[in-house]
Amino acid sequence: MAMGIGVMRAGLWKPRTRPGCFEGVGERGLEWLLEAAGKTGIKICTEVGSAAHAKSVLEAGLDLVWIGARTTANPFQVQEIADALKGSDIPVLVKNPISPDADLWAGAIERLSQGGRERVAAVLRGFTTLEKGHYRNNPVWEIAGRIEARFPGLTIFADPSHIGGDVKYVAEISQRALDLGFDSLMIEAHPNPSQALSDAAQQLSLPQLRELLGSLRPRRAGEEVSLMLEELRQEIDSIDSRLLTLLSSRMEISSKIGLLKKENNIPILQSGRWETLLARLKEDAAAMGLDPAMVERIFNVIHEYSLKEQ
Repeated sequence: MAMGIGVMRAGLWKPRTRPGCFEGVGERGLEWLLEAAGKTGIKICTEVGSAAHAKSVLEAGLDLVWIGARTTANPFQVQEIADALKGSDIPVLVKNPISPDADLWAGAIERLSQGGRERVAAVLRGFTTLEKGHYRNNPVWEIAGRIEARFPGLTIFADPSHIGGDVKYVAEISQRALDLGFDSLMIEAHPNPSQALSDAAQQLSLPQLRELLGSLRPRRAGEEVSLMLEELRQEIDSIDSRLLTLLSSRMEISSKIGLLKKENNIPILQSGRWETLLARLKEDAAAMGLDPAMVERIFNVIHEYSLKEQ
């Protein structure tokens, strides 16, 4: 079964990190979106970052709005937008905040849901984290799982374009999102991606979009167990990345310790300190339900390489 297009999205107001960048065409673009909707029959959606944006969209009669990652991170802005939308039934998509904070994301959803608003959905666009993979933004899939558990029945989109940051990753992220049970996708496309004024590297050409939609495979019934395994494996992958980051930081500190010892003629091996530390680690491991012998073996290896670094 091929995927289809149900909504066309275009950012009229684009929050940029630095001034002087293209920040969208603004309110005059509403007319263009309405014209496109009239010609295609497709619903239209744009990002709102303020109460003024929300009021303009309501007056124009757009079908949906979304709230971007930077705005989601600001409860005051979210509340102002929620107040501006009060009394309307326009659906609102809420992207995750830039930081991997499930509570902050949930808070924005709650602010927009208050007062009886039912048509609120979440969009996973990835997070800025310490561990850098080959994607621009770390998806941290398990956080979307927490949001789904907190809001049963909530529609959840994935934004492969912003997660990957590059066209070459969009297909694999899109399929993974569908495999994990996401309801829909938010994908960026452009008639001429090289001429795009923002995020050009992640924009599919229209033929590429058509090819992608024809290749994606929505999950089949009976795949629940494999999907659960995949989610758990994703959690392990994320934890492993964090462990590597911590090990790298530890080795950097060991190197600094080695320089200090050398400058002050201090022996590299401090056996008494290591024995005390290892005893504490084994005790803590037991309290956490871990095998102390396993922890001892792991930390002995870490200690061995820390001494070599020193």
